[in-house]
Amino acid sequence: MSSKVGKDIAINGDGAVALAWKQINPDVCAAYPITPQTIIVEDFAKYVANAEVDTEFVDVESEHSALTLCTTSCAAGARTFTATASQGLAYMWEMLPITAAMRTPVMMAVANRTVSGPININNDHGDVMSARDTGWLSIFAENVQEAYDMSVIGPKIAENPEVQLPILVNLDGFILTHAIERMTPIETDQVRAFVGPFKPFHPLLDTDHPTTHDLMDGPLFYFPHKYQMVMAMEKAKSVAQDAFDEFAEISGRQYHLVEQYMCDDADTVAIVLGSSFGTMKEAVDRLRGEGMKVGVAMPRVFRPWPAEQIAKLIDGKKNIIVMDRHLSIGAYGPMFPRGLRRGDVNSKVPKMYNFIYGLGGADTQVSDFMGVFKEASEGRAAKVNYVGVHE
Repeated sequence: MSSKVGKDIAINGDGAVALAWKQINPDVCAAYPITPQTIIVEDFAKYVANAEVDTEFVDVESEHSALTLCTTSCAAGARTFTATASQGLAYMWEMLPITAAMRTPVMMAVANRTVSGPININNDHGDVMSARDTGWLSIFAENVQEAYDMSVIGPKIAENPEVQLPILVNLDGFILTHAIERMTPIETDQVRAFVGPFKPFHPLLDTDHPTTHDLMDGPLFYFPHKYQMVMAMEKAKSVAQDAFDEFAEISGRQYHLVEQYMCDDADTVAIVLGSSFGTMKEAVDRLRGEGMKVGVAMPRVFRPWPAEQIAKLIDGKKNIIVMDRHLSIGAYGPMFPRGLRRGDVNSKVPKMYNFIYGLGGADTQVSDFMGVFKEASEGRAAKVNYVGVHE
């Protein structure tokens, strides 16, 4: 193991993503700066300027242009990365389903930040949730180490021949992007061996085998092509777990489609995404000390949604709390309807509670999460609850 992992370093989440990119050495990177993502491309641009990578770095005039360039670059046969946040992802939105439909496995780091308005630059998941149905894979990190690890694993999943879909690697804005933590990188040769060379499907620059991309799709073909993406998403579940298992062999860090903490004997389980997973672990520990059987889980992979794993997780539980850091105005939180899915494995449907929290960077402390568990366990919670907001 010692020959595969490097020495521990202190680094922030954005720097960790840029380091992973440096080790992978993509062919092309095009991006536009936006807080709190900017450090990723600033750090990576330094690697380019210092000739530490072979990447062609393209400064573009907007996020829409960035993703357009990335999509065409990838279609031409180049491994291509980008990064954005909030309004930047919103500006890219027109291109998101096109990138996915063209089956170009672009990797994008998203420094999760609330979407205006009102204007706000702090963390919630409004940006990535607005992109959840566009055909992109989507995975989440809890801490800086995982931001690095998911950036290494991301291309391995997206570029798999059975998948060939773009991927969003999510890290909470400011909470992870700007927080300096201890991290253990992997040796560069191991990273490159793990990710492997880019093997594009039907690249546009393969003049011996000319192809066309993104033509007009009439009713006869549009639906079947979308269904092919559905099948690719389904295959991505096993591909992702295989990638996690292979990554564990070189890093000693094992990941799963759904990460669980103290869930086996729990009566009440919370489901949460991102950095809040760590905060809720502390809440679980304190409540366990008070004699409450509680646990918490995080879907590592949000797209494709790990329905079978979630169904097994909630089977036999008394209460399920779904924590959403985004608000679907006029409906439940975006994760809540999926948390309701029980599948065929469940013998009894637990009580379900949705808690909306942390919008616009609103501080949610361990004590707040402890209160969430108690409200649900004692039957005092409503179907939909808003943490820290009162009428």
